[in-house]
Amino acid sequence: MNGSALVLRALHRGEKRLAGRLTTVAQDHRAEHEVRHVATDLARWSREHVDLLAEAAKDHGLNLDELPPEGGSGGTQWSGGSEWSGGTERSSGFGAGADGGVPTAVLEGTAEIVGRRPEPGLLLLRDLRDLHLAATENSLYWEMLAQAAQAGRDDALLDLASSCHPQTLRQMRWSNTMIKNLSPQILTSL
Repeated sequence: MNGSALVLRALHRGEKRLAGRLTTVAQDHRAEHEVRHVATDLARWSREHVDLLAEAAKDHGLNLDELPPEGGSGGTQWSGGSEWSGGTERSSGFGAGADGGVPTAVLEGTAEIVGRRPEPGLLLLRDLRDLHLAATENSLYWEMLAQAAQAGRDDALLDLASSCHPQTLRQMRWSNTMIKNLSPQILTSL
């Protein structure tokens, strides 16, 4: 398998994962109207990327719709169950809880203070952080795909990366802006 095929596979999985996460965040935080509406629109972009990647992969002899479940490819892996990481799940480096987001101790401590489930604001921040990291990972894959396409003089892949990568950058900017806007109020109210 060549390098472009590895990146196509990783990006296909990453966009599929991001679309699912965005949809879940939109549903879980439907009371936050901006989150619900924007996350729904951004999920649509990722679903479109999945379709475009699957179509482009056919030109490279890949059928991305028949990929095994995450982490089940048996080949060289990348981080988070995609290609090249050796299958090792990545830690967030943030003392993360079982879900890889906000540390469990923080969520449990907050739940004790307020006497119920973890604060919805903290859960939203965790979800926005996860979205941002997923979009950032996809952005790097788009960049790698563009570089490989340019080096291999593959105009179709270069056009694909050039049309989709800006939307991924927009997904990153939105999640980052939401974190900047919500963090002060949520974190100082604990």
